[in-house]
Amino acid sequence: MITRRQFALSSSALLAAFPFIGHPLAAAELQSLAQKRLIRLGLNALARAPDMSYFADGHRGAAMISAHLMCVDNELDDLAAARIEELFDLNWAATKLCEPFPEADPVDDATRQIGLALAESKGVLREVGHDAIFAMHAMKGFRMMPETATAERVAGVCRLIRAIKPWRDIAPNEDVDPPPFIDSQAASRFILKEASAAIDRFQGFGQGFAGHMLTFGQSLVEMAAIGDVEWAESCRTAFRKYITVTRQGPKPDDRKIKDHAVSSLRPNDTEYWKKRGNKTLGIGHVFKYPYAYYDLLSRANDPELEKEFDAKAWQIF
Repeated sequence: MITRRQFALSSSALLAAFPFIGHPLAAAELQSLAQKRLIRLGLNALARAPDMSYFADGHRGAAMISAHLMCVDNELDDLAAARIEELFDLNWAATKLCEPFPEADPVDDATRQIGLALAESKGVLREVGHDAIFAMHAMKGFRMMPETATAERVAGVCRLIRAIKPWRDIAPNEDVDPPPFIDSQAASRFILKEASAAIDRFQGFGQGFAGHMLTFGQSLVEMAAIGDVEWAESCRTAFRKYITVTRQGPKPDDRKIKDHAVSSLRPNDTEYWKKRGNKTLGIGHVFKYPYAYYDLLSRANDPELEKEFDAKAWQIF
């Protein structure tokens, strides 16, 4: 039996043969997944972000790619995925950010160009690791849709990575030593434990530190998993710095932020997406956090750790 992952990564010609009967929105969503529409829109947004609001619009581009991958990898219910697609159509898909780029031949070194731009940081921690987060999404997207890796898009992504600014660039503690990122199980367990501890540490101060522990860490694990080990490891010092900052906890003058309400719903539940309002996307963490979370859980393959984290996961979702 064909899985959603196999379906979404296959040729769109398969769509006509797929035995699907159901809600018309779900049928449209299946076609969109097969055509990788959100990947293309996300790559357009990442490439255009440095000419717009680089940080917020970079988030939006990465969120669209994360959303596609979350739907496919977790085999989300068809109506849940249709609702996610609808949210993008209501918010970003029709904006200038996602407009098409001119057709052109793809370059053959897109990943290397992005990796070199990322490595220019030389271990500097930049805005919660978003240079690595955006780089990974672009690398993944261009691998999935190599025809989109045109010189103009690749250059835009490289400019976005270079636009990310230094942030809290302190020396890392010597005892902060993540496993090699190519060891996806060990590295994923390490990242999940750090994120879990950060949730406890930052209660009442928002969960951005925990959420970005997931997204920053997962971007390095995934970068290594898709073959870009050199570029992932070029970010090791920056990631160690981020863990060091996170372990320090809130500062006395940090702004307090009301915690989320307790909920049993999770982003892999259809009801979670049905209950989200049409204008509740923010800059896209609602997609980036859960994509990273579920990907790390799958790689970690640790039922006890998953149980521990799921009990508090409502605080970041």
